[in-house]
Amino acid sequence: MSWIQEAKRDGARLPRACDEAGLTLRTYRRWCQHGQVKADRRPDATRPTPANKLSEAEQAKIIEVCNQAQFASLPPSQIVPTLLDQGEYYGSESTYYRVLKAHGQLHHRGRSLAPKGSAMPTTYTATGPCQVFCWDITYLASTVRGQFYYLYMLEDVYSRKIVGHEVYEAESGEHAAKLLEQTLLREKCLHSGVVLHSDNGAPMKSQTMRVKANELGVTTSYSRPRVSNDNPFAESLFRTCKYRPDWPSAGFKSLDEARDWVLKFTRWYNYEHKHSQLRFVTPHQRHTAQDVALLAQRKERIEAAKAANPNRWGKRAVRNCTPMGPTTLNPEKEPAKELEKQAA
Repeated sequence: MSWIQEAKRDGARLPRACDEAGLTLRTYRRWCQHGQVKADRRPDATRPTPANKLSEAEQAKIIEVCNQAQFASLPPSQIVPTLLDQGEYYGSESTYYRVLKAHGQLHHRGRSLAPKGSAMPTTYTATGPCQVFCWDITYLASTVRGQFYYLYMLEDVYSRKIVGHEVYEAESGEHAAKLLEQTLLREKCLHSGVVLHSDNGAPMKSQTMRVKANELGVTTSYSRPRVSNDNPFAESLFRTCKYRPDWPSAGFKSLDEARDWVLKFTRWYNYEHKHSQLRFVTPHQRHTAQDVALLAQRKERIEAAKAANPNRWGKRAVRNCTPMGPTTLNPEKEPAKELEKQAA
């Protein structure tokens, strides 16, 4: 209250001062009347007992019923209908939960594991190539119903370049460990502290893969269970792969055919495909820092075209040719209030 009054004396608007202090204007006016700040009377207020409050005997009856042998392992959603069928009613399901919580008996029942929330994955920011990798495995259908090949693919988060890929006939930690070692050797980043992010699949969390990653100096990172958004770069890459015009929708005839197609796709993606999130330069150009000179050249040509025909451009700015900055994997979400302030 003193901060708000000081801001008001210095010329600030009262609603804005209240907003900065975290109070509503209505609360301020209720607390401050005729220039005097009233004491908080809520701790000493006398509140009447609700007319619909359960008595001690009624609460004890609910606890007694819930502790009976036939109901000891059942939730209130099962207890209340059963009692109704027997002609008894002591309260709703929410009442049962409230009474059980008040008496310290609201705990997970049964032999199943209690549900628990998953913490957000660690945020990693790549300021250059070979700092943060992500990888995943996807199915490649064959011409035989029920038979699949498995595409292992590693992607550099900073440049979006496919740094490692292979197709196998099965999912295993051994294949993944071998591909990881080959990729690090090819990219010359052994024991450099590369972060490798993946989902929670069996090959990703296998003991063989974990041990190999530790030997190679790789920091492993994992998504939350059943949350595909935590590995968005790999998911986006697989979508680009399977939506190519030459994708064999009828399936691959053999393992060699699948490997040949993936090799052609990788060469196209790394060296020909202009990525929309990289200012339309190829992943290879971004990976080798060629994008800086290339984008600067584009900007010069656009500005020259604008200078030659300024009436065609008007007051519009030229195309954004600034190289993309660092890339963050699973960035922390800002609070809604901070977003509102930025929008204002």
